[in-house]
Amino acid sequence: MAGNDREGAVAPIQVRGTVLTVRRVDAYVAMTVVAPQIATRFRPGQFIAVAVGGPQSGMLGRRAFSVHDVRPDHGGTVEIVFLPREPGAEWLADCRARDVLDVVGPLGRPFPLPRDPASCLLLGFGAGAAPLFALASRLAERRSATDFLLGAESADRVFGALTARRTGRSAVITTSDGSLGARGSVVDLLPTVVQQARTDVIYAAAPIPVLRAVCSLAGRYGIPVQALVSEPTMTCGTGLCMGCVLPAVGNDGITRMVRACVEGPVFRGDLVRWDDVGTIPFDALGAPGWKPRPDAAGGTGLNGERSNAS
Repeated sequence: MAGNDREGAVAPIQVRGTVLTVRRVDAYVAMTVVAPQIATRFRPGQFIAVAVGGPQSGMLGRRAFSVHDVRPDHGGTVEIVFLPREPGAEWLADCRARDVLDVVGPLGRPFPLPRDPASCLLLGFGAGAAPLFALASRLAERRSATDFLLGAESADRVFGALTARRTGRSAVITTSDGSLGARGSVVDLLPTVVQQARTDVIYAAAPIPVLRAVCSLAGRYGIPVQALVSEPTMTCGTGLCMGCVLPAVGNDGITRMVRACVEGPVFRGDLVRWDDVGTIPFDALGAPGWKPRPDAAGGTGLNGERSNAS
């Protein structure tokens, strides 16, 4: 079955990483940081948390960034991609080569990989697509075919179109204003793409509304989705601040409020209660309306694995 082999992740570390390059990529900034200890530990889907604002800043929390690329064998570099207008990112975009950043990583649970070769659709929206390219490289090593479906509001917000066309078996691009590729959304084109590609599993990295729609459509076709959640905003990256909680159903049928930064950021799409994100459902564990089920076994996780989430 596709998407059921999760490579083991190791404990994150805190390092002082030297900025190697900062460059503009259309609407985005791509920053490469020398952090060999993080690069060797990284698995696709994980992220890093960076202290932003400088020593005199009033920003106490870190900023979480998905990892676009790592080069363990070329100096141990880690590359992130971000919009410079986001909180803390404007300061980060002003950094230059040889500046030193306080970085923690790799954080979170990585994408599970197919045990056997599979037809994998990599669906991304905007800069959210960045972590899909490290995943594509790992899937190629597993002899899995990769198809890309990338979208954004406009051409300058589509990330990785050229790389997708060069490395994927196929690549479909869509923009809301029609300035690149087809006019529309990734959700509009999803039914056509999965049928043409004979998709076995979807790996999606996009905002919550897109993930909700993708998981709903994929369910109609019986296609499993591994969804990377980068919203709600992750701050601490370690689960302490509880700022990124969302409701998800465990294998025991019980809804728990889980942390995207710890129990995620990658979740089985069919286990997240997308319509209830931003709320605490009445039947979630610990909520006023919750009652234990007599047949509940307890202790099962969100990706078919044992978990201590409660």
